[in-house]
Amino acid sequence: MNHVRSLTLFFSVLALLRAPLALAEALPPAIQAVEARGAEVVGSFDAPGGLKGYAARYNGQGIALYLIPGGDHVLIGSLLNASGEDLTKAPLEKLVYEPLGKEMWQQLESSTWIADGAADAPRIVYMFSDPNCPFCNMFWKQARPWIDAGDVQLRHVMVGMLRPDSAGKSAALLAAEDPETALNKHEAAGKASTLKPIQRISPKVNKQLEANLTLMGKMGASATPAIYYLDEAGRLQQQQGAPRPESLNQVMGPLSKH
Repeated sequence: MNHVRSLTLFFSVLALLRAPLALAEALPPAIQAVEARGAEVVGSFDAPGGLKGYAARYNGQGIALYLIPGGDHVLIGSLLNASGEDLTKAPLEKLVYEPLGKEMWQQLESSTWIADGAADAPRIVYMFSDPNCPFCNMFWKQARPWIDAGDVQLRHVMVGMLRPDSAGKSAALLAAEDPETALNKHEAAGKASTLKPIQRISPKVNKQLEANLTLMGKMGASATPAIYYLDEAGRLQQQQGAPRPESLNQVMGPLSKH
């Protein structure tokens, strides 16, 4: 995700639109016009050249708005100085991506997941997982050294999306007497797994699976495994698909030696 994924921004000028009365009066009308098109202004910042900067969220991404002196027009995009330095990056990081990452991490914590590894592991990694996903199984295998060493707890946010029986299999794991043991038995067996899908999923489990799938889409993922972790600076990062061997330490952190 690299700060919930970077968005390619283009300079454009929006003509002043009449702002609906329901919008916040504290914002200039030109900024209200951008909000009327779906953006959510979350803060303001100082900008050079007489511009007034505003940070906004749009479709889960950060965008910068620059109000032109006079207040009748607004520029949307990246502002560069004479050295080519992006003056937009820092304000968006502080006002959009840092709080957004914290919100998403809290939503992951509140989702329905199956823990794999020690509860007191110093590092938590979340992954959206489908029981029929071969790359989820690959990452499960990649993670074993960190799990066995007690360095990471891998939390499987179960979804059912790849095959018709995926939801039934996820439901079977969630409803198991010992979900962690059932999950590890299924993943260890790979293609030879004998996990049987539940034919009639309970309303409770079905609601959990639907909520997990909704959260997955909200976090910008469209395929499994979608992996989320906090980097050394505490920023939320995303890894789409099983990581390459050289990227494992970045996702899982250092492997302790026993």
